[in-house]
Amino acid sequence: MSTWSTQDTPIGPFTAVVDDDGAVLASGWTSTTDDLLPLIHPTLRPTSPDHAADLGHVSDAVRAYHRGDVHAIDDVPVRQRSGEFLQHAWDVLRTVPAGAPVTYTEYAAKAGRPAAVRAAATACARNAAALFVPCHRVLRLDGSLGGFRWGLAVKRQLIELESVSD
Repeated sequence: MSTWSTQDTPIGPFTAVVDDDGAVLASGWTSTTDDLLPLIHPTLRPTSPDHAADLGHVSDAVRAYHRGDVHAIDDVPVRQRSGEFLQHAWDVLRTVPAGAPVTYTEYAAKAGRPAAVRAAATACARNAAALFVPCHRVLRLDGSLGGFRWGLAVKRQLIELESVSD
């Protein structure tokens, strides 16, 4: 049975949906699961997750991260499903260090497909587990923010938090 919870953060409400083993299925800066459930692969998507006041280690990591411990999210398990490249690309995102954003071009190269810049951008766009799979750490070639499902103001705040905390 999956569970969800929303907690207040300095950036805004943050909601996570976790599987029964505590792996994050989806997360983002929203106060509802309505924005998150459609992002979860159909084979993993819960029909009616239970609400909880706290998600244990996931909630602890979210609080610690927003207090400046940008490494608190590093070991939180995540479960996403897609094609081979996207799954690999999401794993690669988790290796991009806090405070050291990469460009989409660099991200594509790290993922083993240097010419696949659009595919790398797609991996960011289809990432359901924001924060834990830190797609906010990928920028345009000129250093501008590019896109972010949860808004550029949120992405800017995350980049700033990581640049002063790491």
